[in-house]
Amino acid sequence: MVWSFALFNNVIHKCNFRLYVVGLNKRSNMYWHGQKSNPLSEEMNRSSVLNKLRALMHNPAHVSQPLHAYIIPTGDAHQSEYVADCDKRREFISGFTGSSGTAIVTLNHAALWTDGRYYLQAEQQLSADWTLMKQGLPDTLTESKWLNKVLPVGGRIGCDPKLLSVDKWKPLRKELKSFGHELISVEDNLVDFIWESRPVPPNSELIVLTDEETGSSWQNKIKLVREKMSEENASALVISALDEVAWLFNMRGADVRFNPVFFAFAVVATDSVHLFINPQKLSPQIRSHLKGVQLHNYEDIYKFLANLVDEQSSSKIWINGNSSFAIYSQLPKFQVLLSPSPIALLKSVKSKAEMEGMERAQIKDGVAMCEFFVWLEKEFAKGTVTEISAADKAEQFRSEQEDFVSLSFDTISSVGPHAAIIHYKPVPDTDCTVTNDQIYLIDSGAQYRDGTTDTTRTIHLGSPSKHEQECLTRVLKGHINLCTAIFPNGIKGHMLDTLARQYLWEVGLDYRHGTGHGVGAFLNVHEGPCGISFRISLTEANLEENMVLSDEPGYYEDGKFGIRIENCVKVVKAETKHNFGGKGYLSFEPITLVPIQTKMIDASLLTEKEIQWLNDYHTKVRNLVGEELKNQGKLEVYKWLCQATQPLG
Repeated sequence: MVWSFALFNNVIHKCNFRLYVVGLNKRSNMYWHGQKSNPLSEEMNRSSVLNKLRALMHNPAHVSQPLHAYIIPTGDAHQSEYVADCDKRREFISGFTGSSGTAIVTLNHAALWTDGRYYLQAEQQLSADWTLMKQGLPDTLTESKWLNKVLPVGGRIGCDPKLLSVDKWKPLRKELKSFGHELISVEDNLVDFIWESRPVPPNSELIVLTDEETGSSWQNKIKLVREKMSEENASALVISALDEVAWLFNMRGADVRFNPVFFAFAVVATDSVHLFINPQKLSPQIRSHLKGVQLHNYEDIYKFLANLVDEQSSSKIWINGNSSFAIYSQLPKFQVLLSPSPIALLKSVKSKAEMEGMERAQIKDGVAMCEFFVWLEKEFAKGTVTEISAADKAEQFRSEQEDFVSLSFDTISSVGPHAAIIHYKPVPDTDCTVTNDQIYLIDSGAQYRDGTTDTTRTIHLGSPSKHEQECLTRVLKGHINLCTAIFPNGIKGHMLDTLARQYLWEVGLDYRHGTGHGVGAFLNVHEGPCGISFRISLTEANLEENMVLSDEPGYYEDGKFGIRIENCVKVVKAETKHNFGGKGYLSFEPITLVPIQTKMIDASLLTEKEIQWLNDYHTKVRNLVGEELKNQGKLEVYKWLCQATQPLG
């Protein structure tokens, strides 16, 4: 699954011959399709909602002084990539369902900023009350410059400090101040007062992972964290990222769809450990597991931090720059260490047990995907297989595997021009029949108790054109080029991104998304701080042995087809003839185990080494997945696998 650098595309719906536009929002697991989503009655309701918000901006019961503007970001109190329904405030106020965007409401204006992925969607979903601000275009004002343009001198701009990170709040406040305006913390979110049907915050049941499953007790993880704290002279570490809390305590939940996490904060001090969580989640089993941890109500994190300060101490309180400004503002500046969380890197380097679990999960996932392709090749000829039914069938096969928990994201099941939409998800109005005259792309994955998977395969059920074969082969060459790269320790992923694009660039082709993202161990399918992209992140970590990332180059022709080949790969030590500087060298090893359709490959474009890589990969798939198919008594699927992994060339 690519990490959200998609753009919207206009495509012809070849199933029912009507023109429509498909937009998408993979991060929030919500998708939008062509019919306008704001009919007149909804527009009137949206205007009413705006008027209610504007009244609150002047209500002394909620604000100490009247506000001239109010900012509604996308996000939750943990700055999560994916958010629960109860945190979709920006969607509620604006009607725009995209994953990325910021809404600002003044007494006379309402504007929404979003990037190029969502221009078309926002144009359709925003009512006449709203102005769309297209980020990335040269004539589009930034939020602060727009506010300066529309507000009087001395404007007061309010925002819930829990919903903006420190790294976003501080530069915004500085720029607004340079214009003579003030950014104000509004502790009680104004949207919540008018969102009468706001969903109840989720309260999923927690599960405990054993030390054998994780490779380390939570107590040992605390020791590792304290070692990092000691190196930085930190007396406490504040943990707000949900996947970091889940990893640290060897627990999982289901408070956010597709992400096995739960709402909680944590603080690790030199002599105590604190967890802030809904007490209703704390069953006797959970309390026993957390023996030695001081338990607090979820909402008490801010009060706790305010009382944590020791003015006599020279040690620091460590928080991540992606923590909310509400967290940061509880602490005096002199005592704050604003730096990436050490848990992010610890978590990204898998333990032996975690890696073994990830590899077991990939074998199960390979079985399910082989079953799916056998089913698809049989059933599509009946003319009844659609993008939705295919996605449902893939989920069914996965759900039949041991320790299946859920999907790891909404399945991208796409035919022909839909496959050119990088994050397309079919809905009833766009559901298209799978045929033998168009490319079919499926990007899917699962959460198993022992690991997380993410796989993309592109196939043709008929006869692909030479152009389609060339495009897929060039994507495959890039995939292999990256997977077989050898690089020294200390390299960051963005330095390898061009390896996957090289053979597309040779003929003037490219793709608009990153090449790889970190993958969690029964955690978020998108995991930092490592990745492979043309975009450079200041918090990107060096690649290290036992990290797991995706390798997923692609190519997309608007209105025609899309191609992507994605494997999860683990970072491994590389044996080299020399060892310059004593650095040590690394490479990648694929752990995803699903055949790559050879019908789509133009073998004349591959080198002998590339053909050998593909044949070796298919041998590995046949051996590992084949053995499991036989163990499960799926002999027909095993026969198909043997045929699908025949040597090329």
